Amino acid sequence: MNGPDLAGTIPALIVPMRHDYSIDFEAFRRYVEWVVAQHPIGIAVNVDTGEYGYLTTEERGEVVKVAREVAGAGCAVVAGVGGPGTAAATANARQAAENGADALLVFPAPAFLNEPLDSQIVVEYHRAIAEASSLPLIAFNLSTVFGGVPYGDIALSSLLQLENIVALKDASFDGERFLEIRDLIRHSGRNITLLTGNDTFLLEAMLMGAQGELLGYGAVGAALLIQLHETVKRRDFDAAVELQPRVQDFCDYIYGMPMGNYRARCKVALVHMGLLAPELTYVRPPFPSLWEAECEQARRAVEAAGLLGIATG
Repeated sequence: MNGPDLAGTIPALIVPMRHDYSIDFEAFRRYVEWVVAQHPIGIAVNVDTGEYGYLTTEERGEVVKVAREVAGAGCAVVAGVGGPGTAAATANARQAAENGADALLVFPAPAFLNEPLDSQIVVEYHRAIAEASSLPLIAFNLSTVFGGVPYGDIALSSLLQLENIVALKDASFDGERFLEIRDLIRHSGRNITLLTGNDTFLLEAMLMGAQGELLGYGAVGAALLIQLHETVKRRDFDAAVELQPRVQDFCDYIYGMPMGNYRARCKVALVHMGLLAPELTYVRPPFPSLWEAECEQARRAVEAAGLLGIATG
């Protein structure tokens, strides 16, 4: 199946929220404009970074619509979709397609927690989403720390044969598993793009075979990720090694413990980058908002990355 070129950097975007947890769509529009100006190959919305599971149906539709309007023709829009059941997932997929998504990132469903995992459940779930949307799909091997269901080899191999699957994002946060998935793709007989979602080993994943990156860290570090990706693509490994500490250290702050708070840290960092106001750093409960708790740590991390006030300077 033909689809957008996904072999590049795809930042997963946050949504700015007020103290009442409503989305400020004007601020979101300005933020998307800034990310797109960094020239990523695509942007991802309604994914974990953007609090997908905590948004209403109407909000998800508006997020995709705004992203599509801002991105223009040269930047793909990837929309996250998921259950909990097939009916909800297919409805989300149709909505994303109608609002202009170019591809869908398919979240694992709770039914995949079956032990042992029935490959047919996985395949038919993705097939239903493909038929509902007629869009290319990105399969998603997601760590349990983010509510995912890691796929075994049999389930993945079956899924990779589905025509609409054009890419696979591995967010196992496990280097050994990443390599195993890379090899499964290589032996699948299909032209499938391997995307890393492993924010904890950025350069390493690029060197081990990732053709692109779909990362929550891209919400704040898009420009750095694109620069790192380009150094590896042109095989300038000395430049990549020199850049790696700057890129990874900032990422390691964002993905500090507890890791689930990374969305809130992104928003606090964006204030210091000049992209958000402090009153738009809220995240929906039960996750905590972190402006007061993380303000100074975020400022130091942003400054060390060379991004302090970058959007205003």
